Amino acid sequence: METELQQQQYVDAASQNHIEALKASESRNLPMLPPASQNEEQWQRIGRQISIFLAKLPEYIGRFYQEYKLPIIGFALLVITVMALRIFLAVLNAINDIPLVSPILELIGLGYTIWFTFRYLLKDSTRQELVAEIRLLQKQILGRQESEPLS
Repeated sequence: METELQQQQYVDAASQNHIEALKASESRNLPMLPPASQNEEQWQRIGRQISIFLAKLPEYIGRFYQEYKLPIIGFALLVITVMALRIFLAVLNAINDIPLVSPILELIGLGYTIWFTFRYLLKDSTRQELVAEIRLLQKQILGRQESEPLS
């Protein structure tokens, strides 16, 4: 009997606490949601800002490109060069994996080096001929006179 009385007192106290909590939390203490019209206006404002930004995006990109033209071009050339070098090395590696191709290419390179040495580097007259050909090639490529320094 005594335990029933304690349980009943505990239940009464708990229900009184709940009632007091409900009374304390009147509508003025609860957070209020904004009216639906304010929420729609906010979404419309955000949508307008996004559409204005997207409309001006080509102008922003053009201005950015004009301001940083040389670094962008330099970076693009660097990326293209690295990619071309990697492709070139991958092709060479693939060719090198084919049996007997690597030793044949080495023999061709060695043969050309020997021919070039005997043809242009052993005699003074042929060295002068090589220098004249190099200068002519420089003049054709660079468009400079022979007397001008390359600086």
